[in-house]
Amino acid sequence: MTIDDIKNKGLLLLECISGSKAYGLETEKSDTDIKGVYYLPRNQYYGLEYIPQVSNESSDIVYFELGRFVELLLRNNPNILELLATPEQCVLYRHPLMDQLTIDLFLSKLCKDTFAGYALTQVRKARGYKKKFVNPVEKERKGVLDYCFIPEGAASVPLKQWLAHRNLEQADCGLVSLPHAKGLYALYNEGDGAGYYRGIISGEEANEVSLSSVPPGKEPKAYLYFNQEGYSAYCREYREYWDWVEKRNEDRYLGNVQHGKGYDAKNMMHTIRLLQVAEEILRDGKLQVRRSNREELLGIKSGAWPYEELLSMTDTLMERIEAAASTSTLPLEPDKHRAEALLVSMREQLYR
Repeated sequence: MTIDDIKNKGLLLLECISGSKAYGLETEKSDTDIKGVYYLPRNQYYGLEYIPQVSNESSDIVYFELGRFVELLLRNNPNILELLATPEQCVLYRHPLMDQLTIDLFLSKLCKDTFAGYALTQVRKARGYKKKFVNPVEKERKGVLDYCFIPEGAASVPLKQWLAHRNLEQADCGLVSLPHAKGLYALYNEGDGAGYYRGIISGEEANEVSLSSVPPGKEPKAYLYFNQEGYSAYCREYREYWDWVEKRNEDRYLGNVQHGKGYDAKNMMHTIRLLQVAEEILRDGKLQVRRSNREELLGIKSGAWPYEELLSMTDTLMERIEAAASTSTLPLEPDKHRAEALLVSMREQLYR
């Protein structure tokens, strides 16, 4: 099923402009995000082809099947609750049946965990971004040899430096593991060792050191320590960093470079927005999608705030959310049985 199928077959129940334009936070560069709700034809719903969600390739247009929509409403999913509470000026189409699904049926104290929890994931993203932004990983990838060291007295010397000072090649060396000494090896290098020594690594793509069979009576030239845990951590960091570089939104990245604060300002804007919405829901029992503090939020998005001040703001908002939750008159969670009965009734009306 495609988005065109939904519209051409008359299956559309709700279609709204979402995202920044619904929040009132759009700028000249903002895209138009669309979200909606549809229902499956009777045979498809009762058969083996239930399709819970349909989207375009860029995922800026997403439609949810009616049952999936209600399921996510019951979970107090932030994006789905916001869709149900979309400002009228952003509603492109609403089937009369959708008037039965009112926001007061679903708002509950669950939003403390869903809105605030999602906001904290944005904080973690911003922190991860800051780490990548401040500590870029060089494109030239390090190898096993960069994490090998030769103990000398109370210090250690990088293996590559030790080999260079002795005019030795790693391929002419052999390693033997030492019992009860994880990561520590005896290193051999003899002119007559040809055929015995396999080198310290098997090749540039190796992820571990190689072991050799050493003839009896040979004395090690030195002992080698391979920091395998450090190398594994570096490989993970390298992969994550360059995956991020490949997938990042370049315009957004350059904007963050321009403000120079070293964090993802858009993520932090959405963090503050979500926390403010959560407090309002618990305090007032209402979900206000369109934000009244546009200038403040866009100021955060532009990088006008120091990062530490934003973290302090999130901590303050979390404290206020906890306080609002303790006095809120909202139910602990939505009435599942009532929502399910309403869903069944809507389907019956649609399939008549």
